[in-house]
Amino acid sequence: MRTNLSIRQLQTFAEVMRVGSISEAARSLGRTQPAVSSTISGLEREIGFALFEREKKRLVPKPEAHYFLEEAEAVLKRLTKAGRTIQQVANLEKGTLRIACNPTASSYFMPHALAEFLADKPNVKVSLMMRSSAVVTDWIASQQYDIGVGESSEERSTINARRFSLPCLCAIPETSDLADKPVITSRDLANRPLALIHQKNVLGPKVRRAFEEADVPLTHRFEFESVLPALRLVSEGMCYLICDSFSALSHQRGYKEYSGIVFRPFEPAIHLELSLMSPAHRPMSKLAEELVDLLARKLEAYAAYKG
Repeated sequence: MRTNLSIRQLQTFAEVMRVGSISEAARSLGRTQPAVSSTISGLEREIGFALFEREKKRLVPKPEAHYFLEEAEAVLKRLTKAGRTIQQVANLEKGTLRIACNPTASSYFMPHALAEFLADKPNVKVSLMMRSSAVVTDWIASQQYDIGVGESSEERSTINARRFSLPCLCAIPETSDLADKPVITSRDLANRPLALIHQKNVLGPKVRRAFEEADVPLTHRFEFESVLPALRLVSEGMCYLICDSFSALSHQRGYKEYSGIVFRPFEPAIHLELSLMSPAHRPMSKLAEELVDLLARKLEAYAAYKG
């Protein structure tokens, strides 16, 4: 037997059981007695048996009514909980976010953005994974993650990407004689120890090309896979570094006045292209949309940073 019970029937039945009469239930529900009586009769027809004995103007619950009350209250409790959950989701108070980003973004930018975004959202859960930009891009393309941040690659139909062009800066030990110069050129760095980024990082070849085209020799002392470890050596006064504004501002905000580094615009101009990514073939949750908008605003500030 298939039944088609309504929420109103269950609510009315539970209220009649709670107060013990049709008239009292009608008053508490804000309905008429005939309407409540009709709802109970319709419920009994739907389930195929009587829940009450009619004794004059009283309804006397049958044993089946007490059993059915447990089921009705369980359903109503579940519906109430589901309603609260849906409201929390609508208010961006509940949900799950899966985020992947490259090492630079994961060290400062993303944790601090999440701290701001989640300050009033204690029931939102976040999974944050750090991988190379290539892996992050593949994860977003395969719809495994909601949001990704990494160095830009070629356009892909499976990814929605907002691209940001980040100017490169020269990281200088604050004790260096170059610290007071407003702009640093490749010629300023001739014969000075440099930390270079490995060739497999998109920034590495760009920096090497800038020195080659200016016919300035490189004094190559250190080589790193990513920028952030290299900045530690700059802060110790051991080398200079050409890095993107994303890494520079992350370092400055992370260490504040203790960074030991000043950043200056570098010429010839070099830019690093960074992408804020989401899956193209899966709708974004409202929660993810709000976070993407926040991240985009913050990345625009990074793109404008000149040291």
